[in-house]
Amino acid sequence: MTPVTTSHDDRWRSSHLGRLMGEALRRFDARVLHLMAHDAHVPLALSNLAARDQIGAAHIHLTRHLSMQGSRLTELAARAGMSKQAMGDLVDQCEAWGLVRREADPLDGRARRIVFTDTGLLWLEAFRLAVARAEAEFRSQVGQDVATVVALGLEAYAGGD
Repeated sequence: MTPVTTSHDDRWRSSHLGRLMGEALRRFDARVLHLMAHDAHVPLALSNLAARDQIGAAHIHLTRHLSMQGSRLTELAARAGMSKQAMGDLVDQCEAWGLVRREADPLDGRARRIVFTDTGLLWLEAFRLAVARAEAEFRSQVGQDVATVVALGLEAYAGGD
C-alpha cells in the first residue's frame, strides 16, 4: 500500500471554488432574507420571523423551487436537493405560517400539490424584489463586467454534465 502524503499547506481548503461558491450563496441568501425582513410589503408576522432568523436557507429553497402552478412534494424536494421528509417538514412549517397550502392534484386525485397562498404570493414578490436588489448590490460591488462573467460561468457550469 502506498502511503498517503499530505501537504502541510492546507490553504486550498478554504479557497477552492466549491467553498467560495458556498460562501457566496450563504452571503447572498442572508442579504435577501435581511431585505425581506425589512420590506414593508411582507406581512408583519413573516417579517418578524425573518428578522429573528426563524426563516433561513431552507425556506429560500421552497421559495425558489415551488412552481407557480404548484408542485408535488417529491418534485419540490428533488428540485431543492432535499429529502422528501425534510421538504415535508419545511412545507408543514410554511403551511402553518400561511405561505403555502396543500390541495388535491387535478391530474391525480390521490396526490397532493403544494401551492402558494395569497400571503405566499406576497412573500414571493418580496423575494423577487430582494433578489433583484441583492444582485444589483453584487454588480455594484464587483463591477458589471465581472458580474456578467460570473453569471455566465455559473449558468454554464450549472447546466453542464
